[in-house]
Amino acid sequence: MEVLIVGSGNMARGIGLRLVRGGHQVRIADREPDKAADLAAELGDSAVGEPLNNAAGAEVVVLATPYEGSKQVAEMWAGDLAGKTVIDICNPVDFGTFDGLVTPAGKSAAEEIAQAAPGARVVKAFNTTFASRLAETLKLDVFIAGDDPEAKQTVVNLCLDADLRPIDVGGLKHAAALEAFQLLHMKVQDQIQGGWSTALTIAAA
Repeated sequence: MEVLIVGSGNMARGIGLRLVRGGHQVRIADREPDKAADLAAELGDSAVGEPLNNAAGAEVVVLATPYEGSKQVAEMWAGDLAGKTVIDICNPVDFGTFDGLVTPAGKSAAEEIAQAAPGARVVKAFNTTFASRLAETLKLDVFIAGDDPEAKQTVVNLCLDADLRPIDVGGLKHAAALEAFQLLHMKVQDQIQGGWSTALTIAAA
């Protein structure tokens, strides 16, 4: 499957590594093409870097960008994203205080992205995994929320190919709970040694 990852940061790297290991073709798009090219080179022959032009040809688009950036891309590519599975991974955390979210009351970042690109099949996933853990080979939990069953199954399949454990939590309305949960996860990560999903995996081994 051809997957376009928007962004070239640590999460793009972690997800890209997993997808390449799972046998998928990965495109990395960034406003700074040199960064996209560098990450693609790191990922290997199954990856290419490109400017942030459009989503043409990609079956799945991963928005591996911060909250505001993901909304901007959704608005800019609204037509291109119609009918595609779009994975929102962002956490709309107030990084100044780490004590709240910056989304409007009662709405998740994923729902805002879905509103910005109404033809896209938006799925919330990967927001509760840390980039450093994705880059390893641990079987991490990936919570998935979305309203389109086919799009969710696509994400489930990608997770299985990437040796991750997909957990379907229901409709996109539950993305708000995942985002709020990850705020707490970030606040206590030093107390749980890098992630509760990792701890569960080790306990079950």
